[in-house]
Amino acid sequence: MILKVSGLRAEAGGRALVSGVSLELAAGEVLALVGASGSGKTTTGLALLGEHAPGVRVSGEVWRAPGAVAYVPQHPSGVLNPVRRVGGVLREIARAQEAEERRHDRDPEGRRRGRAGSRQAEERVREAARRARLPIELLRRYPHQLSGGQQQRVVLAQALLLDPVLIVADEPTTGQDGLIRAEVIEEFRGLRAQGVALVLLSHDLAMVRALADRVAVMHEGRVVESGPAAVVLDAPRHDYTRRLLATRLPPRARTPAGAAPPLLDVRDLVAGHRRTPVLDGVSLSAAAGECVAVLGRSGSGKTTLARCVAGLHRPTSGAVTLDGRPLPRRLPARARDVQYVFQDARASFDPYRSVSAQVARTAVRLRGAAPQEAAAAARLMLARAGLDERTAARRPAELSGGELQRAALARALLAEPKVLICDEITSGLDALVQASILDLLDELRRDLGLTLLLISHDMDVVARLADRVLELERT
Repeated sequence: MILKVSGLRAEAGGRALVSGVSLELAAGEVLALVGASGSGKTTTGLALLGEHAPGVRVSGEVWRAPGAVAYVPQHPSGVLNPVRRVGGVLREIARAQEAEERRHDRDPEGRRRGRAGSRQAEERVREAARRARLPIELLRRYPHQLSGGQQQRVVLAQALLLDPVLIVADEPTTGQDGLIRAEVIEEFRGLRAQGVALVLLSHDLAMVRALADRVAVMHEGRVVESGPAAVVLDAPRHDYTRRLLATRLPPRARTPAGAAPPLLDVRDLVAGHRRTPVLDGVSLSAAAGECVAVLGRSGSGKTTLARCVAGLHRPTSGAVTLDGRPLPRRLPARARDVQYVFQDARASFDPYRSVSAQVARTAVRLRGAAPQEAAAAARLMLARAGLDERTAARRPAELSGGELQRAALARALLAEPKVLICDEITSGLDALVQASILDLLDELRRDLGLTLLLISHDMDVVARLADRVLELERT
């Protein structure tokens, strides 16, 4: 037995986040926790590590077998050092692991033999990067120079360096293209064959089906159904499980494209990181109310393109215009017209202020609204995005990733932009919430003439929203 959990309970502010959860996990077994955003999956996953968010009180029993336990978070930027190159951090972890192995090697029984020296540490880093499908050339970059999918592979490499007996992986394929996603699944299969246990927290039901031995469905902090994966996924007993599995995103009915002039126009954009080219002569245009989806492998430049449009990355050459005029260089002026909803919503919020206050601040700062007017508008937009007033009044750490993503969308919409950039914003949402968010975006696009620049690996999402598609290839 690797893991045994009995009567796990987590509370915050007098509210139960998780209640009565009991689990067991054997070596080489994969347990998937599935359920809606806010159902308690991440709180449960952190409790397995002996961790919890600020203000959360955890009780119950969690027993783990001796050995390293690794965590792959849903939002990797929150655990990556922004001022250090990712390769340096990986090498530091490798050297610390080798030092620990040498310490064990000195015990009287001499059961373990560590590898010493910088060359051995470098070899371990390269092997971990290979297993995580992280290109070696990316080790010289800082986290902000990586796409969300590349950041996810960095934290997976960190986990593999620990040689763990248990990995808790929270949405490990978030932001990954289909090929990388398949490779990550294959790597997890290899770890399972080596006896490594895996707790998988995921909305990706295809990955759950491919990997999980058992599935536990969580709803409002409780496990409402559990059992062998094939039984739960193919013959669910609980009504909530059936609804979760049955949700599909129908493609949108489209009218023939007209000859509307472009609102957003990008011409011959060239951009990169230091001396590494990422975009080479990229052009796109989108009319008012139109959605253009940007597709491509992880690292192909999708996020760099979006950041150039938003003014967050300065291109080497090329032009970005709105209504025929260059967008202003100063970010506050640019943000009035172009809003960006990031893949990692948690990193875009101040951890010390309530979510509702931060959403309302957008109307004050960008639209000049009075504080009371802004607060009222924030409540309405948050409710439209599916967040009640009580939830929005909490600090970001008390919300799930999916709840924060909805808050980030509400904040962006409160600016009343002409262009909205959505960077993998549904990748951390369950099927039920994902459908409601996409319906909201489609409705707002029609009502407000909002132009969408959509970055996604999910072809169902693209089919639901996009009028046209631009596909990028690595330079």
